[in-house]
Amino acid sequence: MKQLDERLRQHYGQLSPQEQRIANFVFDHFDDLISYNSAELAHLSGVSKATVSRLFKRLGYEKYKDMRDELRTLRQSGMPLTDNRDAVQGNTLLSRHYKQEMANLTQWINSIDPQRFSDIIAALGQARRIFIIGMRNGWPVALHLRQQLLQARAQVHILPQPGQTLGEELVDISADDLVVAVAFRRRPRIIKSLLLQLQQQAVPVVLLCEPQAQSIIPLARWPLCTPLDSVSAFDSYSAAMSLVNLLANALLHEGLAQGRQRIHAIADLYQQLDELEQR
Repeated sequence: MKQLDERLRQHYGQLSPQEQRIANFVFDHFDDLISYNSAELAHLSGVSKATVSRLFKRLGYEKYKDMRDELRTLRQSGMPLTDNRDAVQGNTLLSRHYKQEMANLTQWINSIDPQRFSDIIAALGQARRIFIIGMRNGWPVALHLRQQLLQARAQVHILPQPGQTLGEELVDISADDLVVAVAFRRRPRIIKSLLLQLQQQAVPVVLLCEPQAQSIIPLARWPLCTPLDSVSAFDSYSAAMSLVNLLANALLHEGLAQGRQRIHAIADLYQQLDELEQR
């Protein structure tokens, strides 16, 4: 039997705009959903209670309470609450964490289309400039991606700069460039407007996000989705960091001779500037 998030992803394209607002809220607040009744979900999503009822009937639930009961059962069977002190005793939490991390890695690796991935690597190598945009939870992943890609090629930039706006940067980005948008859940509202603007400017976009980000996935030329599932309250970004590692290594191997030359030149500068400790 499919779980709620799977049902929403399957039906998302056929949902009305109002129903998609509910779905987007559910994707962004999935861990908290069990605590909301239908009236609260309607209020938080900005829709009517009747719209909430219609959506969950469309998804196969006779009433909203059936969905909450399903989530409660799943939580009790395998997902510990954040204040469950017994879960951190012994190796129970460690074991569950390991299994979830492995499941996340397996899921995103199996979802990658080889031709799409090859096209992304080619775009990373051929673009005049690469702009990596990350906000909130996407910022650390974006920084790491920039650091890794910069080992293999020049002209890799991070946006936005701390305390700065995006308008001054976007005005000069063109179809010869490439934008990598790192936009994981609880993302700022500007992300959707940003992706729409880049579409208007015909700028190719690689989007790193979670699989539930159905409202923005169609706005990118190449979406790459990594699950953030965790056994407790905080999302896990290990799959996202693994994807960053794969992208950087694949780009390096695409132009290995030039990449090696650049890496050696960077290493020489490390030594000349005495920047890093010598082992």
